[in-house]
Amino acid sequence: MKAWIYQDDKQVKKHGSAKASWYVGWIDPEGKRRCQSCGPGSEGKNAAQKQCRKIQAALIAGTYQSNAKKTWAEFRHEYEVKIIGGLAVRSRVEVLTAFDHFERIIGPKTMAALKTATIDEYTAKRRLEPGKKRGDTVSPATVNKELRHLRAALKKAHRWSYLAAVPYFDLEKEPKHLPTYVTGEHFAAIYKAASHARMPANEAYPADVWWRGVLVMGYMTGWRISEILALRREDLDLEGGAAITWAEDNKGKRDERVILHSVVVEHLRKLAGFDAHVFPWNHDRRTLQSEFARIQEAAGIHLPCRETHEHTRFCHVYGFHDLRRAFATMNADRLSADALQALMRHKSYSTTQKYVNMARQMNEAVASLHVPDILNKQNA
Repeated sequence: MKAWIYQDDKQVKKHGSAKASWYVGWIDPEGKRRCQSCGPGSEGKNAAQKQCRKIQAALIAGTYQSNAKKTWAEFRHEYEVKIIGGLAVRSRVEVLTAFDHFERIIGPKTMAALKTATIDEYTAKRRLEPGKKRGDTVSPATVNKELRHLRAALKKAHRWSYLAAVPYFDLEKEPKHLPTYVTGEHFAAIYKAASHARMPANEAYPADVWWRGVLVMGYMTGWRISEILALRREDLDLEGGAAITWAEDNKGKRDERVILHSVVVEHLRKLAGFDAHVFPWNHDRRTLQSEFARIQEAAGIHLPCRETHEHTRFCHVYGFHDLRRAFATMNADRLSADALQALMRHKSYSTTQKYVNMARQMNEAVASLHVPDILNKQNA
């Protein structure tokens, strides 16, 4: 049994040898002719040679297994064990959720049957399904998030030789909304209204002390709420004015020792207790969000919601991430972009750049705009 590499003569004539894909061809143990595309150019040729040696060795050793009939269920199990098991808990849930929706809508059987048309069918049906809020459909951002997880999985399937080619993914067009963030005026109102907090109870300090600590920590460090709740007393140095966020607790997957402002330290000193965590919360996240909404409602916060769905109380109040956005927005013109990225622990510089553009560059651009002489004279 032998494997070989080649270029299709028709492709060579049509596109030229530099653009024509390289293939690996072989006869499997059942006597069936098989082939696999490895892409054009020198990279494609190198990949074809590498794959050819791999297949040839398997044929000679008698360990060859055809992936032509590899089922989606088999691939998913293998992907869960090898890939998903190494992801963060939240990412793990998101990937599995994307897989569940894909299975429910498409009902995939074999990997070889997954084509670009399959992905387009999934997108078309998924975008019409009900969203989280009554009267709303699934948002383009949600559809795109699921498509990205599926694309990553099918790319891996291609590398494992379960797919001859990766289907093309057309992402949904997402509307560009202005990012919301807690303004200074609203922060003051919410901070004051923390006196209405009822939870957490049974701590050595009142609930409003807990909430004001969370508010100040989020607003003046840019930490995510998950990082704040995960902060342990052993990782907090009040004398040195620093705290450690560990890779397993933050989205950036980096250990960081963060210097805290004296105002933050002052609020954290009031949270003395026996719990291992600085901000103990023995309820679910939904309860946390509900309590945050109730405090804001007591503060008179009522944000406009321009979406067309049936509105809920959460449409008109801030989320915890708006505290983080406030930190980025308020400090984008005070810090260098590198310093802001480090403090925010953004994986991508482009994410940090959005805040820099909005808070600094746009202000400078508007100030530099040409003003016609007649308008200058009117304002003189």
